[in-house]
Amino acid sequence: MKYIFMAVLVTTASSISCSQSNSKKSLNATALDSVKTTGTTGFIIEQEMVTVQGGTFAMGGNEENNKPIHNVTLSSFKIAKYETTQAQWEKVMGKNPAGNPGCADCPVGSISWEMVQTFITKLNRLTGKHYRLPTEAEWEYAARGGRKSKNFEFAGGNDIKAVAWTSLDSGLNPHPVGQKKPNELGLYDMSGNAWEWCNDFYDENYYRKSPKNNPTGPATKPPDKKNDDGLIIITPLRVVRGGNSGNGSAYSRVASRPKYRLGYHSIGFRLASSS
Repeated sequence: MKYIFMAVLVTTASSISCSQSNSKKSLNATALDSVKTTGTTGFIIEQEMVTVQGGTFAMGGNEENNKPIHNVTLSSFKIAKYETTQAQWEKVMGKNPAGNPGCADCPVGSISWEMVQTFITKLNRLTGKHYRLPTEAEWEYAARGGRKSKNFEFAGGNDIKAVAWTSLDSGLNPHPVGQKKPNELGLYDMSGNAWEWCNDFYDENYYRKSPKNNPTGPATKPPDKKNDDGLIIITPLRVVRGGNSGNGSAYSRVASRPKYRLGYHSIGFRLASSS
């Protein structure tokens, strides 16, 4: 049987150099907001979490795989102020899988959805908390600014260069988190810098059958589709959002959801938790 593997939306340079020369932010000033110590585990790095008040919003857009625009009502939840960094990942997992080591403040990448689940399990055991990935609906609601939304095209504004690292100004490299303008909730890099895993299985038709209240995505992965020639198109297994430093602005829109499977090198994540 023949298969078509859809092209990765963006490839990063084989040797990525993450320049921090124009950033005066230190680890403690950005992603490593809270370094807590416990009597048994020592120092545990945790992120600053932002409470997102629940509400109803119009989810989706006018592209093929994010139609129709539909109202979704969410309960309150918490989401990380920053993408999870290489330093945070290494502190929990013991090694850094990213393709640009040496940039501790940069978002961790080169990680699968399953690797993130292992990280979360370990972090929860170390901290006694209940971190998880955001649902796709939670991610979009937070990116749009929740109840404070001003209906921007990107997370935090309509000027992509002010709010996101994309191919327009990134040098195709990820950058330390928290350098661009935050969105209405004070969340950084929801657009650009690194793609972000969501918890949901991906289904391009899910919006047509999504429940209104607290949708969590399909119960199982929909089957791969065939094109007109009968060849299988490999669709994403899980939802990713936000675009990254190698993409143009289109994928960084708050409503954008790519319908092709991406290479893991370009995907990171941010934590969420239920209130």
